[in-house]
Amino acid sequence: MTDDVRNLVLGVIAAGISAALGWFVRTYLWRRKLRRKQAFFGLPGNSECLLVVNRDAGGDGAVHRHDVFALLELSALIKDCSAHAQILSHDVTQQGFGERTEFCVGGPVSNRRMAAHLHSLLPGVKVNTDPEPGPDRGAFQIGSERYRVEKGVAEYVVLARLTAGQDVRPVFLFCGQQAITHQAASRYLARNYEKLSRKHGTNTFCLLLKVVNSQAYGPDVVELVADVTRAAQTPVPAPRTSHRAAS
Repeated sequence: MTDDVRNLVLGVIAAGISAALGWFVRTYLWRRKLRRKQAFFGLPGNSECLLVVNRDAGGDGAVHRHDVFALLELSALIKDCSAHAQILSHDVTQQGFGERTEFCVGGPVSNRRMAAHLHSLLPGVKVNTDPEPGPDRGAFQIGSERYRVEKGVAEYVVLARLTAGQDVRPVFLFCGQQAITHQAASRYLARNYEKLSRKHGTNTFCLLLKVVNSQAYGPDVVELVADVTRAAQTPVPAPRTSHRAAS
C-alpha cells in the first residue's frame, strides 16, 4: 500500500469517526433536551394529557377562535413531547388532577374547571365576575394588587404550573381577561419554557402576564408583570364583621 493510498484510507476512517461522534453528540443533546421538556410538561413519551377548553361567552356552544389558536399552540408542544392529547369541554370534565397533565384554558365565568382550580389551588387570585358593566368588571385581584382590563390596550392573563406533590402530573392554567390573552399565554409558554424550566424546575409557579396593545399587535407583545406565586397561593382573608355589644 502506497503512502497516498494509506493517507486516503486513514482520512476516510477519521472522517467516519468524526461523523459518528458528531451524530452521537447531537443525538445525546437532543434526547437530553427532550427529557427536560417532557419532565417540565409532565409528558413522558406516549403519555396522555387533557386539553380542557371553555365555551365562547356568546352562548352558542362554540369555542372562541383565539382559544382554538391557544389549543393549536399547546398541541404542538404536546406532539413534540411524543404525547397524546384529549380535548374535553369544561362542563364534562369530572375527574381529579395529577394522573394526567392538564392544560386548562379560559376564565372562571366560561370555564367551570378553571373556577374550581382557582378556588382550590390559587385561592389568592380573585376575578371580578360581575356581569354588570363597570371599571372593575373582569379585574384580577392578586394579594393587595388589582389589575383592570383595558380592552385592546392592556389585558392580563395568569399563567400557572401547579402540582399537588412530587409524583403527580402538573396542571397548567391559562386564565385571562380576554380570549386573545389565552393565545398570548400559550405562545409565551411555548417560547419560554426552557427559561422557565431552568428557573422553576418542575415546581409550582404562577406568573402574571400583560398583553400589550392587542388591537394592533395581536397576541405577540407580552410582558411579564410579576411572579405572583406566593400571593396567588395565599388565601385572601375574609373581611371582618364588627358587632356592637348590646347595652
